Amino acid sequence: MNKLYIGNVSAEASEEDFETIFEQWKIPHSGPFLVKTGYAFVDCPDEKAAMKAIDVLSGKVELHGKLLEVEHSVPKRQRSCKLQIRNIPPHMQWEVSANCFWVPSGSPYGLSVKPLDSPVNTDTETAVVNVRYAAKDQARLAMEKLNGSMMENYALKVSYIPDETAAAEGPSAGGRRGYVARGSSRSGSPSLGTRPKMQSDIPLRILVPTQFVGAIIGKEGATIRNITKQTHSKIDIHRKENAGAAEKPITIHSTPEGCSNACTTIMEIMQKEALDTKFTEEIPLKILAHNNFVGRLIGKEGRNLKKIEQDTETKITISALQDLTVYNPERTITVKGTIEACARAEEELMKKIRESYESDMAAMNLQSNLIPGLNLNALGLFPSGAPGMGPSMSSIPPPGQVVSSHWLRAPGCSSTKVWPPPQGHPESETVHLFIPALAVGAIIGKQGQHIKQLSHFAGASIKVSDKVGATPQRRVTIAGPPEAQFKAQCRIFGKLKEENFFGPKEEVKLEAHIKVPSFAAGRVIGKGGKTVNELQNLTCAEVVVPRDQTPDENDQVIVKISGHFFACQLAQRKIQEILAQVKRQQQPKPTSGAQPPQPRRK
Repeated sequence: MNKLYIGNVSAEASEEDFETIFEQWKIPHSGPFLVKTGYAFVDCPDEKAAMKAIDVLSGKVELHGKLLEVEHSVPKRQRSCKLQIRNIPPHMQWEVSANCFWVPSGSPYGLSVKPLDSPVNTDTETAVVNVRYAAKDQARLAMEKLNGSMMENYALKVSYIPDETAAAEGPSAGGRRGYVARGSSRSGSPSLGTRPKMQSDIPLRILVPTQFVGAIIGKEGATIRNITKQTHSKIDIHRKENAGAAEKPITIHSTPEGCSNACTTIMEIMQKEALDTKFTEEIPLKILAHNNFVGRLIGKEGRNLKKIEQDTETKITISALQDLTVYNPERTITVKGTIEACARAEEELMKKIRESYESDMAAMNLQSNLIPGLNLNALGLFPSGAPGMGPSMSSIPPPGQVVSSHWLRAPGCSSTKVWPPPQGHPESETVHLFIPALAVGAIIGKQGQHIKQLSHFAGASIKVSDKVGATPQRRVTIAGPPEAQFKAQCRIFGKLKEENFFGPKEEVKLEAHIKVPSFAAGRVIGKGGKTVNELQNLTCAEVVVPRDQTPDENDQVIVKISGHFFACQLAQRKIQEILAQVKRQQQPKPTSGAQPPQPRRK
């Protein structure tokens, strides 16, 4: 039982690639890798090593763009009444009936199982058990029914335990094609059990005409249940959102393959319903994507989108930036073409979006390590609920990496504000952001369209200074309340990254200037520079209050802030907190009869 089958192998994979992966994950193997077209075999020294390879690699490790599928290699003649069931929910209660048969509590299959031995110990949090069925037919039926089926957001993984007494049969191509259960398992992904739980993948969000929602759900929910079962996905139809709207959003949680299969099935159902009801209008595929990913999806001069259109023979349009609101940061991607063409386009579009999402997560994790102990949620600067992130992870736009827009709400979740509701109207702030002179055209856009859209979207006044000589930088003046500052600066940082004014592995770092009253400059610096040093340590931004400044006509001096978006925002917020505190102390206190106590001089 220590021989492993490795499936979904890229044609580019080599024996050295597998040796590197096994060495990286410290998985021992007792023989060379036999690499074939699309699959490979390897022997492990013992059962523990084989189980570790399955648990660690299957559906979790990628090689040349493909997730590997690892399972026991069992020739057809050696398939017995014994099965190994893995990825069982760790809290699942197991009952022992009077006849010593084991049955998962509430099992829908009615298949009784004898315990073969004690549960197998693995390094994962899920349970694994070896079981024996009464007959080979029962074992085969259990394999077909249980393998890949969902149990409390875990996809069970079932494989045969080989009968060592049976004659061994080589793993011929013909034999593998006849292995129905294994083949059916590969149509999805073996990692389905962990993905819904961890929600590491961004969900697929689509819009469907309201009149087709009933057909998608089916009588008593039969159709939607069938789709979820076939595609191993979780599908939420948001019927109650936007009452009376012509379209309703649907959220699909699964692997990329599961999402695509569910989407294709839904499109087929809508087409059939349209024919039955004599609905003559074209039904395009409409995908919802967070604005944070759209710039990279389009690509410079629209190259990415054009390539997808050409490769899939579809027509793709994206809703305008000004259609976004504070409560809905999603753009609508409309795909027109045949069902097959739309399905291919969906795969390519979501692949690009997922790549952007993974890049964002990697950048966010990197930056969070640079500020140890900082509770970002407690600061109230950034919202919670980014796609695929739990409450323990702040939905921070990756600092300076890709911050195309505000991260205000996760798709399908209730809206959340970046800042708590202010008492009255928040005061307007002015920030001067310095950008490369060559990037001015990208920020302004053709005939000023982009800067107008950005100003409308952020709710801020945005002006670019005139060119003076051959200076390498231009000043962008942003005036507006804190939330508007966040959105406008966020988009500017993101635009510079999207338009390749910074390298692919280079952070976008800009300099921002804010003006403070001259009498408050000392409070920003602190005694012996203590406050400004703490500010720099906290935010990872460079904060400088130039000495010997001459206050302007409004008795204000400049504070310079340099860093990536995240650092700049945090530094701006903390400085504004200091200024607000100074302002409160400057306000005259109300007098009522008794004289208020005077503050003690230090």
